[in-house]
Amino acid sequence: MEFPKGTIKELTFQSEALGEDMQLLVYLPANFSPLYKYSLLIAQDGRDYFQLGRIGRLADEYLYEREIENLIIVGVPYKNVEDRRRKYLPSGEQNQPYIRFLAHELVPFLDQEFPTYQMGSTRALIGDSLGATVSLMTALQYPHTFGKVLMQSPFVDQKVLELVADFTEPQLLEIYHVIGKQETEVKITDGKTGDFLTPNRQLSKLINEKPFTYFYEEFNGNHTWTFWQPDLRRALKMLF
Repeated sequence: MEFPKGTIKELTFQSEALGEDMQLLVYLPANFSPLYKYSLLIAQDGRDYFQLGRIGRLADEYLYEREIENLIIVGVPYKNVEDRRRKYLPSGEQNQPYIRFLAHELVPFLDQEFPTYQMGSTRALIGDSLGATVSLMTALQYPHTFGKVLMQSPFVDQKVLELVADFTEPQLLEIYHVIGKQETEVKITDGKTGDFLTPNRQLSKLINEKPFTYFYEEFNGNHTWTFWQPDLRRALKMLF
Protein backbone atom coordinates (compact mmCIF):
# COMPACT_ATOMS: atom_id res chain seq x y z
CA MET A 1 0.00 0.00 0.00
CA GLU A 2 1.20 3.51 -0.80
CA PHE A 3 0.95 6.08 1.96
CA PRO A 4 0.82 9.86 1.52
CA LYS A 5 4.46 10.92 1.38
CA GLY A 6 6.06 13.48 3.61
CA THR A 7 8.63 15.85 2.17
CA ILE A 8 12.35 15.98 2.86
CA LYS A 9 13.93 19.42 2.70
CA GLU A 10 17.65 20.08 2.65
CA LEU A 11 18.78 23.05 4.73
CA THR A 12 22.20 24.45 5.51
CA PHE A 13 22.83 25.60 9.05
CA GLN A 14 25.82 27.66 10.12
CA SER A 15 27.22 26.31 13.37
CA GLU A 16 29.27 28.62 15.55
CA ALA A 17 30.17 25.82 17.95
CA LEU A 18 31.74 23.85 15.10
CA GLY A 19 32.80 26.76 12.93
CA GLU A 20 31.35 25.17 9.81
CA ASP A 21 28.20 24.81 7.74
CA MET A 22 26.10 21.79 8.70
CA GLN A 23 23.74 20.20 6.25
CA LEU A 24 20.32 19.17 7.59
CA LEU A 25 17.71 16.86 6.10
CA VAL A 26 14.27 17.71 7.46
CA TYR A 27 11.35 15.30 7.05
CA LEU A 28 7.92 16.92 7.37
CA PRO A 29 4.84 14.65 7.44
CA ALA A 30 2.43 14.58 4.49
CA ASN A 31 -0.25 16.46 6.44
CA PHE A 32 2.21 18.91 7.99
CA SER A 33 0.54 22.05 9.28
CA PRO A 34 1.74 24.88 11.53
CA LEU A 35 -1.54 24.41 13.42
CA TYR A 36 -0.31 21.13 14.90
CA LYS A 37 2.52 20.55 17.34
CA TYR A 38 5.29 18.07 16.57
CA SER A 39 7.74 15.90 18.43
CA LEU A 40 11.34 15.92 17.16
CA LEU A 41 13.61 13.04 16.24
CA ILE A 42 17.19 14.08 15.49
CA ALA A 43 19.23 11.45 13.65
CA GLN A 44 23.02 11.30 13.61
CA ASP A 45 24.20 9.53 10.45
CA GLY A 46 21.31 11.46 8.98
CA ARG A 47 21.59 10.43 5.35
CA ASP A 48 21.99 6.77 6.35
CA TYR A 49 18.76 6.82 8.34
CA PHE A 50 16.83 8.18 5.35
CA GLN A 51 18.50 6.05 2.68
CA LEU A 52 19.46 2.78 4.38
CA GLY A 53 17.02 3.01 7.29
CA ARG A 54 14.15 4.27 5.08
CA ILE A 55 12.92 6.14 8.15
CA GLY A 56 10.85 8.62 6.13
CA ARG A 57 8.85 5.85 4.50
CA LEU A 58 8.25 4.23 7.87
CA ALA A 59 7.07 7.54 9.34
CA ASP A 60 4.70 8.00 6.34
CA GLU A 61 3.09 4.66 7.13
CA TYR A 62 2.86 5.11 10.89
CA LEU A 63 1.56 8.68 10.69
CA TYR A 64 -1.07 7.71 8.13
CA GLU A 65 -2.26 4.86 10.35
CA ARG A 66 -1.99 7.09 13.44
CA GLU A 67 0.35 4.63 15.10
CA ILE A 68 2.75 7.34 16.27
CA GLU A 69 2.39 10.96 17.34
CA ASN A 70 3.07 13.86 14.95
CA LEU A 71 6.77 13.79 14.23
CA ILE A 72 9.42 15.84 12.43
CA ILE A 73 12.64 13.95 11.68
CA VAL A 74 15.89 15.87 11.28
CA GLY A 75 18.88 14.06 9.83
CA VAL A 76 22.37 15.44 10.44
CA PRO A 77 24.63 13.81 7.81
CA TYR A 78 28.36 13.38 8.34
CA LYS A 79 30.72 14.60 5.62
CA ASN A 80 33.05 11.56 5.55
CA VAL A 81 34.47 8.86 7.84
CA GLU A 82 37.02 11.20 9.45
CA ASP A 83 34.38 13.84 10.09
CA ARG A 84 32.17 11.21 11.72
CA ARG A 85 34.94 10.05 14.05
CA ARG A 86 35.90 13.62 14.99
CA LYS A 87 32.34 14.42 16.02
CA TYR A 88 30.92 11.13 17.30
CA LEU A 89 33.84 9.37 18.99
CA PRO A 90 33.96 10.16 22.75
CA SER A 91 37.64 11.10 22.34
CA GLY A 92 37.09 12.91 19.02
CA GLU A 93 38.38 16.48 18.93
CA GLN A 94 34.99 17.86 17.84
CA ASN A 95 32.88 15.65 20.12
CA GLN A 96 32.09 18.35 22.68
CA PRO A 97 31.50 21.13 20.11
CA TYR A 98 29.18 18.75 18.22
CA ILE A 99 27.20 18.00 21.39
CA ARG A 100 26.95 21.75 22.04
CA PHE A 101 25.79 22.27 18.45
CA LEU A 102 22.95 19.77 18.97
CA ALA A 103 21.76 21.24 22.27
CA HIS A 104 22.50 24.96 21.95
CA GLU A 105 22.17 25.63 18.22
CA LEU A 106 20.13 22.97 16.46
CA VAL A 107 17.31 22.69 19.01
CA PRO A 108 16.65 26.46 19.31
CA PHE A 109 16.74 26.70 15.50
CA LEU A 110 14.22 23.87 15.06
CA ASP A 111 11.97 25.27 17.80
CA GLN A 112 11.98 28.60 16.01
CA GLU A 113 11.42 27.20 12.49
CA PHE A 114 8.82 24.53 13.25
CA PRO A 115 5.80 24.11 15.54
CA THR A 116 7.44 21.88 18.16
CA TYR A 117 6.40 21.23 21.77
CA GLN A 118 9.64 22.78 23.08
CA MET A 119 9.89 20.17 25.84
CA GLY A 120 12.70 17.69 26.47
CA SER A 121 10.30 14.77 26.76
CA THR A 122 9.20 15.32 23.12
CA ARG A 123 12.74 15.39 21.68
CA ALA A 124 14.65 12.24 20.80
CA LEU A 125 18.11 11.46 19.47
CA ILE A 126 18.85 8.39 17.35
CA GLY A 127 22.04 6.90 15.96
CA ASP A 128 23.77 3.66 15.04
CA SER A 129 27.23 2.64 16.21
CA LEU A 130 29.22 5.86 16.94
CA GLY A 131 26.09 7.87 16.13
CA ALA A 132 24.33 6.06 18.98
CA THR A 133 27.25 6.84 21.29
CA VAL A 134 27.13 10.59 20.70
CA SER A 135 23.32 10.52 21.00
CA LEU A 136 23.57 8.99 24.47
CA MET A 137 26.37 11.33 25.54
CA THR A 138 24.34 14.34 24.41
CA ALA A 139 21.23 13.26 26.33
CA LEU A 140 23.28 12.59 29.46
CA GLN A 141 24.79 16.06 29.20
CA TYR A 142 21.47 17.77 28.37
CA PRO A 143 18.68 15.62 29.86
CA HIS A 144 16.28 18.57 30.05
CA THR A 145 16.73 19.18 26.32
CA PHE A 146 16.56 15.58 25.09
CA GLY A 147 14.30 13.11 26.88
CA LYS A 148 14.65 10.07 24.61
CA VAL A 149 17.54 8.17 23.08
CA LEU A 150 17.38 5.37 20.51
CA MET A 151 20.67 3.49 20.34
CA GLN A 152 21.33 0.88 17.69
CA SER A 153 24.58 -0.99 18.43
CA PRO A 154 26.43 1.84 20.19
CA PHE A 155 30.20 1.95 20.51
CA VAL A 156 30.83 1.83 24.28
CA ASP A 157 34.09 2.71 25.99
CA GLN A 158 35.15 3.51 29.55
CA LYS A 159 34.14 7.15 29.19
CA VAL A 160 30.57 6.24 28.19
CA LEU A 161 30.27 3.81 31.12
CA GLU A 162 31.51 6.50 33.54
CA LEU A 163 29.04 9.07 32.19
CA VAL A 164 26.15 6.67 32.88
CA ALA A 165 27.52 5.70 36.29
CA ASP A 166 27.81 9.37 37.31
CA PHE A 167 24.47 10.47 35.89
CA THR A 168 22.08 11.79 38.55
CA GLU A 169 18.80 12.43 36.71
CA PRO A 170 17.79 9.08 35.18
CA GLN A 171 14.09 9.78 35.69
CA LEU A 172 14.35 12.33 32.86
CA LEU A 173 15.49 9.85 30.21
CA GLU A 174 13.86 7.10 28.21
CA ILE A 175 16.37 4.81 26.50
CA TYR A 176 15.91 2.25 23.72
CA HIS A 177 18.99 0.07 23.26
CA VAL A 178 19.68 -2.84 20.92
CA ILE A 179 22.87 -4.75 20.15
CA GLY A 180 23.51 -7.80 17.98
CA LYS A 181 24.60 -11.11 19.53
CA GLN A 182 27.11 -11.51 16.71
CA GLU A 183 28.72 -8.12 17.34
CA THR A 184 31.84 -9.62 18.89
CA GLU A 185 34.20 -8.80 16.02
CA VAL A 186 33.07 -5.50 14.55
CA LYS A 187 35.35 -3.92 11.96
CA ILE A 188 36.40 -0.57 13.35
CA THR A 189 37.36 2.08 10.78
CA ASP A 190 41.13 1.68 11.27
CA GLY A 191 41.06 -1.94 10.09
CA LYS A 192 41.01 -3.46 13.58
CA THR A 193 38.10 -5.39 15.00
CA GLY A 194 36.43 -4.84 18.36
CA ASP A 195 33.98 -6.61 20.62
CA PHE A 196 30.85 -4.45 20.86
CA LEU A 197 28.66 -6.97 22.68
CA THR A 198 30.54 -7.19 26.01
CA PRO A 199 30.73 -3.42 26.68
CA ASN A 200 27.08 -3.05 25.61
CA ARG A 201 26.14 -5.63 28.23
CA GLN A 202 28.13 -3.64 30.82
CA LEU A 203 26.30 -0.49 29.72
CA SER A 204 22.95 -2.23 29.99
CA LYS A 205 23.74 -3.39 33.51
CA LEU A 206 24.64 0.17 34.56
CA ILE A 207 21.47 1.63 33.01
CA ASN A 208 19.37 -1.02 34.72
CA GLU A 209 20.76 -0.04 38.12
CA LYS A 210 19.11 3.39 37.82
CA PRO A 211 15.47 4.40 37.37
CA PHE A 212 15.72 5.10 33.63
CA THR A 213 12.76 4.10 31.48
CA TYR A 214 14.67 1.45 29.57
CA PHE A 215 14.23 -1.12 26.83
CA TYR A 216 17.10 -3.47 25.98
CA GLU A 217 17.33 -6.32 23.52
CA GLU A 218 20.06 -8.41 21.96
CA PHE A 219 19.02 -9.26 18.41
CA ASN A 220 20.23 -12.18 16.38
CA GLY A 221 22.56 -10.44 13.97
CA ASN A 222 25.61 -8.29 13.42
CA HIS A 223 26.67 -4.65 13.05
CA THR A 224 24.78 -3.73 9.86
CA TRP A 225 21.73 -1.96 8.47
CA THR A 226 20.30 -5.38 7.57
CA PHE A 227 19.28 -5.55 11.24
CA TRP A 228 18.97 -1.88 12.19
CA GLN A 229 16.50 -1.08 9.42
CA PRO A 230 13.76 -3.56 10.46
CA ASP A 231 14.39 -2.71 14.14
CA LEU A 232 13.31 0.89 13.45
CA ARG A 233 9.69 -0.30 13.15
CA ARG A 234 9.60 -1.21 16.82
CA ALA A 235 11.88 1.61 17.98
CA LEU A 236 9.73 4.40 16.51
CA LYS A 237 6.51 2.88 17.76
CA MET A 238 7.91 2.33 21.24
CA LEU A 239 9.21 5.86 21.73
CA PHE A 240 6.54 7.81 19.87
